[in-house]
Amino acid sequence: MKKIVLLLICIQLGSCQSNAQKKETKPDFEVSKTETEWRKALTAEEFNVLRKSGTEPAFSSPLNKIKKPGTFVCAACKNPLYQTKHKFDSGTGWPSFDRAIDSSLAISSDRKLGYKRTEALCGKCGSHLGHIFNDGPRETTGMRHCINGVALDFIPKNK
Repeated sequence: MKKIVLLLICIQLGSCQSNAQKKETKPDFEVSKTETEWRKALTAEEFNVLRKSGTEPAFSSPLNKIKKPGTFVCAACKNPLYQTKHKFDSGTGWPSFDRAIDSSLAISSDRKLGYKRTEALCGKCGSHLGHIFNDGPRETTGMRHCINGVALDFIPKNK
């Protein structure tokens, strides 16, 4: 009898669904590929960051040093995301911007570290770029888009 009661309790607990357990649904994006197609199109590191929401090591991106005029585009779909004129050195070790190009991003949220963070996604393909914080330069927008360098490609202004 005890085994039956225990089994029923386990079944009941396993079938509980609350809003907290439901995953956020992300919108449909213009560029859509299967996981296999993304794996073929991206390097292993790009796939980990862009498609699995990974994070590259701080201070590892050569894009941290770029100051010349140009546009930073999504490494997965080439969607223009950020301009050099809105880039600043946040001291965090990742490329940081105080704003994105209008309508280039999709915004979501995650709780992977135990608290809610604003996640920046490419508005065209839904790839994970990084996170947005409100501790950026007060003289501009006050926002800091902390973006993985591996999620971006740089296109100089005259190209």
